[in-house]
Amino acid sequence: MGDIKKGSLDVTQGAQLSQKNIQSGFFKRLLSGVETPKEQLNQSESSLPDEGISKLKTLRVEDVAIPRADIVSVSSELDSDALIKEFRDSGYSRLPVFEDTLDNPIGMVHLKDLALKYIFDNKSEAFNFVELVRPVLFVPPSMPLDVLLQKMQTERTHMALVVDEYGGVDGLATIEDLVEQLVGNISDEHDTDDDATWFEVKPDVYICQSRASLEEFEKVLGVDLASDTDDEEIDTMGGLVFMMTGRVPVRGEVISHPSGYDFEVIEADPRRIKKLRVSQKLQKK
Repeated sequence: MGDIKKGSLDVTQGAQLSQKNIQSGFFKRLLSGVETPKEQLNQSESSLPDEGISKLKTLRVEDVAIPRADIVSVSSELDSDALIKEFRDSGYSRLPVFEDTLDNPIGMVHLKDLALKYIFDNKSEAFNFVELVRPVLFVPPSMPLDVLLQKMQTERTHMALVVDEYGGVDGLATIEDLVEQLVGNISDEHDTDDDATWFEVKPDVYICQSRASLEEFEKVLGVDLASDTDDEEIDTMGGLVFMMTGRVPVRGEVISHPSGYDFEVIEADPRRIKKLRVSQKLQKK
């Protein structure tokens, strides 16, 4: 795995994806949706999301990657029934595969490969997990998104594991995470409110994932939840509540914020906060 990591890390030395490259080929078709007539070509090119392209050049992998604690992965020792259950429960079509622990990943497994070989095929062939494993990219958290996008296109791999300097897994990024920086959030028929980082259940009451962006959620509420000093240290809503309490609060605990909002912990474990209910306090008459 060391050679794979080295090859992926070396790409940061020279690979750069120009705006011209992004605006052509697959991504031009993605953004336009349909073939553009010649008379509309200039208008179509001018409407490409320059802000999204700029994000690809300025953001790093660590800015969009799923944190380690939220990665759904599978052991290479699972049998077919257990693997099918993991796909069913997670709702994902690709899952990282590891041996022993997540810090020893060997690749990923695709639901399509499992279905074609062992579900749709009526042959009574013995299940062999290793045959299903595809390679993944190993990238540093500091890699620019445009470099990762070019690497994914070149190697035709849609999943990358973010590794630290010691080779441990810090997070996961998919090509969907990168495309969303270009065109905004992508929802499909499998997405639910539970998949969103937050949603409003009624006026001034929100269910919020702990990983929700503090900056973005402040815009939704229209209030400043963190001081300028804290803004530099806190990225998520869970981080804000942890900073306020100095510990991991227990389920059912309510933390009041000076802005007039209450943060109720509705899901947590001993190591981290998972989900919050954010509601505005009732004003006393």
